Amino acid sequence: MTKPLKLAETALVLALVGPVPGVHAGDTLTFGGGRLTLGGEASVSVAPEDEAFFNDTGYRGNTLRLARFGLTFALRPDDHVAVLADVRSEHFESPHVYGLFLRVRPWLHRNFDVQAGVIPPVFGAFGRQYGVDNPLIGYPLAYQYLTIVRTDAAPRSADDLLAQRGFGWLVQYPIGSNSYDAGVPLVHSFRWDTGVEVRLGSQPFEVSAALTQGSLSDPEFHDDNDGKQVSGRIAWQPAVGLTLGLSGARGAYLDREVLRALPPELSDRDYLQTAWGLDGEYSRGHWLVRAEAVWSRWDVPTIEEPRLDGPVGAVAVMAEGRYRFAPGLYAAGRLDHLGFSRIQGSEGYLPWDVPVWRAEAGIGYSIRRDLVAKLAYQRNWRDGGPPGRRSLVAAQLLFRF
Repeated sequence: MTKPLKLAETALVLALVGPVPGVHAGDTLTFGGGRLTLGGEASVSVAPEDEAFFNDTGYRGNTLRLARFGLTFALRPDDHVAVLADVRSEHFESPHVYGLFLRVRPWLHRNFDVQAGVIPPVFGAFGRQYGVDNPLIGYPLAYQYLTIVRTDAAPRSADDLLAQRGFGWLVQYPIGSNSYDAGVPLVHSFRWDTGVEVRLGSQPFEVSAALTQGSLSDPEFHDDNDGKQVSGRIAWQPAVGLTLGLSGARGAYLDREVLRALPPELSDRDYLQTAWGLDGEYSRGHWLVRAEAVWSRWDVPTIEEPRLDGPVGAVAVMAEGRYRFAPGLYAAGRLDHLGFSRIQGSEGYLPWDVPVWRAEAGIGYSIRRDLVAKLAYQRNWRDGGPPGRRSLVAAQLLFRF
């Protein structure tokens, strides 16, 4: 059976069999007097083939053609300690651990905790706040679109980089791994990083900071370059319904195998990804409005002319709105842009990757409190490069408890 048929079959099963009786969205199953809680999610998205790879995730997947099943666990032996886990299966593959961490609250009367393990991100808004409550089906470009930066391979010159423009789903460079593989997004939303995180405060200010193994664009379970990332976010709630956030991250992203292939004068330094983020959310009445901007730059080594004279940069800007017409029925829209800094190559002064636009609009309806159906239209276009325009219609069924 082909994957599209599997997706359609699973969607039909969700629609006909329906949710677990007595379990509602937002509820959790509890055991042992509340010491153990269990939640879950099943979602199936169907859409035509994205032949231009705008929605590719780099793992033989597509955000508009995705089957995801997950369970979350929280074990609280006492009021100070909790063990939390998030196990998922995507694209009908074997389940994997998405998150697994220990949370400690030393003082119950203070908003302070420490988390260690495979931890939730502290950077930005989509991954940490509303990625699990996405009103549409597609993902913002900053958190999904594949650039031509790779962590396990590097170009020899600026011309090598420019030759790959727009082909982030299938990139090949001569230094390091010479196989064809996917590049990385600005912020990876399909894996969590490994490390330690602290959170302080609640309202009107909350501060989060983390020390992790990987980088925003390439979270890691095992260290692959003897480097670490420092990231953090400050959230401010100046009024009811309004939240503003400022994020930052800086960490080594280039694999040690690439460093070993570089000349000695280039191999003894850290190649960093540095990122900043701004986000805002405002809700009032039937309206919910969000906006987010992410700036990222990578230190990319080059050993031949024309060389890069500094980091390559990218900026993603997104605005999103949702309006509820009635209980259980809403409409939503998102406009997204991803742009890139210019570099000097033999053929001229060009963006190092092809700028991208995305517009998406859709509706959602709660068939039951725990079962949501979505229908969305998405338009993608690139300013040059490979086949540059693609319109897609997608549908999704989402069950959550």
